[in-house]
Amino acid sequence: MKPVRVLIIDDSALVRQILSQGLATDPAIEVVGAAQDPYVARDLIVKTQPTVLTLDVEMPRMDGIEFLRRLMPQYPLPVVMVSSLTDRGAQITLDALEAGAIDFVTKPTSNVASRLNNMIRELCEKVKMAAQVDVSYRKGQAIAAPRKSSTFVSRSLAKSTHKVVAIGASTGGTEALRKVATQFPSSMPGVVVVQHMPAGFTKMFAQRLNDESPMEVKEAETGDQVSPGKILIAPGERQMKVIRSGGIYRVECEPGEKVCGHCPSVEVLFQSVAKDVGANAIGVMLTGMGSDGADGMLLMRQQGARTLAQDEKTSVVFGMPKVAFERGGAERLVPIDKIPSAIFELLDSID
Repeated sequence: MKPVRVLIIDDSALVRQILSQGLATDPAIEVVGAAQDPYVARDLIVKTQPTVLTLDVEMPRMDGIEFLRRLMPQYPLPVVMVSSLTDRGAQITLDALEAGAIDFVTKPTSNVASRLNNMIRELCEKVKMAAQVDVSYRKGQAIAAPRKSSTFVSRSLAKSTHKVVAIGASTGGTEALRKVATQFPSSMPGVVVVQHMPAGFTKMFAQRLNDESPMEVKEAETGDQVSPGKILIAPGERQMKVIRSGGIYRVECEPGEKVCGHCPSVEVLFQSVAKDVGANAIGVMLTGMGSDGADGMLLMRQQGARTLAQDEKTSVVFGMPKVAFERGGAERLVPIDKIPSAIFELLDSID
């Protein structure tokens, strides 16, 4: 198998060196060049024909999102963002994911020596995963600026305090969740979500989704009630569980060990929903790498919950949905644009 050809774009000479040396340790990756800004990168892309780009979020001459807006319609390539753990870094990263970036890693800000190796390992895995994603469909497409959604599926859903929709997502999930959540009416039963993201990013993602969805969207906090019209996003570096308290469902968000390699973990959420919500739940698995949540979804189904997963054609990475389906957790595979209506039909089937 040919190695993944990577072009690094970062304005810091030190970061370019660190990334080049780190990626070169993986025999499945070949670093074909490094550019200090998008203008130099433009020429190197033509010259080196990379398979994947790593792209710095914040650069002085042109930030990552503006570069993506110009690049993707003309020369679409899988891109992994290298982000800083700042509010601006998170903002640009989320914009970049909307503009076509496949995934991102964050630069360590403390304990750099110990955490740098973890970042490099994560970057290697995400670069190899990105190389398998076909982004050719973006050629010629204009990247629209994010805007408030003015339309959603018109459906009269009875407000319910006993129904819960639990959703898991990873790579490609921010856009998949956006497509689903903007179709949910304000009368929708309570929704709980795990999207693999670090602390800080989940709060900003929730705020952005809140601006577009008819439902209220917030980063979850311990004690929040799972109630109609509300979407709760699991906070980064916290494991979120749904707990039944009398006739009310609430969430607990506590620090914990990684499960299935993640914190927050879909597995933790789905197992708690299986235990405390049972047949009153709907489980949904969206695009993502790995198998997080597959066993939890199977447990949900065994407890009487209805379940579905995103199909291969519309998934950025058909990992989590595929495993959930193969293990028997997901009843069926559904294209992303059909998932909201499929959820409504399953909700109607719950007494």
